Amino acid sequence: MNWFILIVAGLFEIGWAIGLKYTEGFTRLWPTVGTVLAMAISLGLLGIAMKSLPVGTAYAIWVGVGAVGTAILGIILLGEPANAGRMVSLALILAGIVGLKLATPA
Repeated sequence: MNWFILIVAGLFEIGWAIGLKYTEGFTRLWPTVGTVLAMAISLGLLGIAMKSLPVGTAYAIWVGVGAVGTAILGIILLGEPANAGRMVSLALILAGIVGLKLATPA
C-alpha cells in the first residue's frame, strides 16, 4: 500500500510542478491555490509512504515520478522539445525508478 501512496504522491508532485507554470509567479489566485494544495498533498503522502519505506528509495522514486511526469506533460501541454536525448534521459530515470523498486524489500 505504501508503494501505491508513494506513486500517488509523485502524481501530485507532477500537478504542482506543472501548476507552478500556470500561477504566473503566484499572481493568479486559483492556479496558486491548486498548486499549493497539490504541494501539501504530495508532501503529506510522501511522509506517510516513508513510514515503512527507506527514505532514500522513497525520495528518489517520488522525485523520479515527478520529473518524468512533469517533463512528459511539458512536452504535451507546453510544447517543450521531445528530442531523442530528452526521451532517452527520461527512459533512464524510469529505469532507475523500476530498479529502486525491485531492489527494495517491502
